[in-house]
Order: sequence, then C-alpha cells, then structure tokens
Amino acid sequence: MARHMKQGNGWRLGWDPEAPIYKALLAGESWSLELTEPEFQDFCRLTTQLDATMTTMAAELMDAERITCEAESEWLWLEVEGIPHAYSLHLILLQGRRGEGEWPVTVVSELLQALPGLTVF
Repeated sequence: MARHMKQGNGWRLGWDPEAPIYKALLAGESWSLELTEPEFQDFCRLTTQLDATMTTMAAELMDAERITCEAESEWLWLEVEGIPHAYSLHLILLQGRRGEGEWPVTVVSELLQALPGLTVF
C-alpha cells in the first residue's frame, strides 16, 4: 500500500503504512501532528461518532442553537462545537508526547469527507 496525502483549504491528512511509528498526519492551517496507527484509528472512529451525534441532535435543537460534544479514548480527546451542520473540531493527544490542533467550522465538513478514503484498517 502506498503513501496517501489529501488536502484542502485549511486541512491536510496523510497516511504512510510503511512508516515505523507515526503512520498518520493531521494538519490545520498552522499546525500538524503525526499519529500512531492506534491514535489515528481512534481519531477516525471518534470523529465519525461525533458527526453522527451532531446529526442526531439536529432534530432536538432550534436552528441556531449551539452544542458542544466530547469523545475520548485512551489515546486522544475530541470536541465538536457549533450547530449540528456546521461545527469546529478540536483534538488533544493524551499519551506520551502531547499535541493539540483545531479545525474551524469552514474546514470540518470537507475533512470528514476525506477521512474514509485515506486508508482501510
């Protein structure tokens, strides 16, 4: 399997299955983090869960009502904040080295669409 890189305005995702430790890259406009395979798997899983939660909450909230949802694993913590169809995504690494990043509302939808095709676990 070859190295993959996807990017858009304000985001970048990378996957290199041959890398010895840090196989994934997450980046924003002015930051980047390398992730191990378990960290990246959790990032994908938790991001998908938070997106589903926000979609579900759309029926429960008024049109302009904002919400914050969090998800956490042993490897990382994620938070989405905004309205169900337009929200920011914040990430903090919890193990070993520390790192933090955030994508603004204008980036998250495109970033989420790019995740499934980056790699298959």
